[in-house]
Order: sequence, then C-alpha cells, then structure tokens
Amino acid sequence: MELILASPRGFCAGVIRAIETVYRALKKYGPPIYVLHEIVHNRHVLESLKNVGTVFVKDLEDIPRGAITLFSAHGVSREVERQAAEYGLITVDATCPLVSKVHRRVGRLSDAGYELIMIGHAGHPEVEGTQGRTDAAVQVVSTPADVERLAIDRPDHLAYVSQTTLSMHDSEDIVTALKNRFPNIEGPQRTDICYATQNRQNAVRRLAEEVDLLFVVGSKNSSNSNRLRETGEQHGVSSHLIDDAGEIDPALLEGVTKIGLTAGASAPDSLVHGVVERLKEYGVTSVREMFGRQENIIFAPAELPEIESRRER
Repeated sequence: MELILASPRGFCAGVIRAIETVYRALKKYGPPIYVLHEIVHNRHVLESLKNVGTVFVKDLEDIPRGAITLFSAHGVSREVERQAAEYGLITVDATCPLVSKVHRRVGRLSDAGYELIMIGHAGHPEVEGTQGRTDAAVQVVSTPADVERLAIDRPDHLAYVSQTTLSMHDSEDIVTALKNRFPNIEGPQRTDICYATQNRQNAVRRLAEEVDLLFVVGSKNSSNSNRLRETGEQHGVSSHLIDDAGEIDPALLEGVTKIGLTAGASAPDSLVHGVVERLKEYGVTSVREMFGRQENIIFAPAELPEIESRRER
C-alpha cells in the first residue's frame, strides 16, 4: 500500500497562536492558568496542557476570583467579557484573529441597523461568541432548508457572516439559498471561512482523486476536522475521522492500494507521525507527500497583561 500525505495539513496559525499563548502565560504568571472552554478542539493537545498546569472550565463561575483566565481561539461574547471583569479575572484573549475579524464585522453591521444571519452550527463556541458580539438578534442557519424558515422583517437591510471552520461546499449552497430568497442581502467581500480551512479542504479534494481510503486526524468535536472527512466523502472516498493511531480499523485496509492522510487544523503533527508508523505496521511500504499550497501566515502573539503579583486564588 502507498500512503499519500495531504499538504497542507495540521496546525494553522490561529491554533499555534492560541497554544503558544497558554505556554507564554504559564511561563509569565506560573500555574494554574484557567481557560474558558477548550483552547482548541483536540483531546491530545488539551491533555498535554493540563499536565503543565492548565485548567479548562465550562463556566466563569468555576474560576477562582482574580485568577489568570484565557479565552479560547473560538472567541467569546461581550457578556462573557463583562462577567469576567465583574469577577475580577485577569483575562488574556487568545481568539483567532480571523474570528475577531468576523466579530468586528458583526459589530459594524449591527451598528448600521442590519438584520443579521450567521451561517454555522448552532451551539458551537465560535457561533455563540459571534452571536454575543451584538445586542441584536443573530439568526443561525446550517442548511439551505433553514434559509426557507427564516423570519426576516427587513429583507432589504439584511447581511450574513459565516463560521470560519465550515465546509466551503456546504457554505456555498447556503449562500446561494440566501441570495435566491433575499437578492439584496449583504455578504463579505471575501468568504469568512479561514484560509487554513479552505486550503485543507482543497488538499483533500486533490487527494480524493488518487486514493481509495482517507484518514483525517482530529477530535470528534473539531468542526474543521469533521468538514475534511465530509469533503472526502463528497468526492467518493471512504473517509474516517480518527483521534490517533489507536483508532485505525485494520479491516478498512483490505483491498486498498492507496491511502490518503490529512489532519485538522487543531491536530498536532506528532499524531500524524503516529498514524504513519501504525500504517507501516499494517502494510504501507511507500509514503509520499503531495504537492500543496505553502502557508507562511504568522499571527502576532496575544497580549499578556502586566500585573504586580499573582492574586490570591
């Protein structure tokens, strides 16, 4: 069997920035460092950060007053920021700059009096955070069918934004449905779907032309990893999302001559290496990397506030 590695794959600039922010905070302030929600959606990354003094919580109420608190790469609402200040938390914002860009656009559109629609998955932290950047209602649509159920008061003063980690294919279908129903709807000049999500989905499309089977390394709650698996399926390739090498089912390899391998934007390369080595044990004799788009984007580090001393936690 031959194994072909997608390019690009794995960590994106936003994830690298978020993880480095945690380590920089630990070095500057010392443990424990509290993170609201998961800093990124990958089980292995979270475990490694827990081992060095990071505490992940679901609610601000779970954080001791005055503690160092990071907001995850997915972003948070204005209400969360307000509550954090009320609780006396010392906050560090690790929101991906591309998500922050969507937040700013929501604020501008809301101030201009637009009704707002967000293309995304209801309940996802990024979607909830974006909805909470304005006091106005932001309706969420996940499918073209959702568009038909929308109740809009001012169709001529309507705009949409998108979750950054969506499938481009699915997003295009929803945008088409929105424009068909609301011809005057305002949209971004360029898609809100981030460059890394687009690049990884494009790589899977090219990979699907060559392989019989695709493995996507990523956690089950990772939106962009799930979209990569769906992209493979949409292009006729049996595609499977795995957290690590231990989740490979050898039965899937029967009769396969070419395997594709990629990783979501929150999956470290060490996991990809582990999958490669396990597939070699199962009969892979050749490994090559496909030609792909080079990513050179680097985001500036998140600002760490200066404090006189660690407050009592």
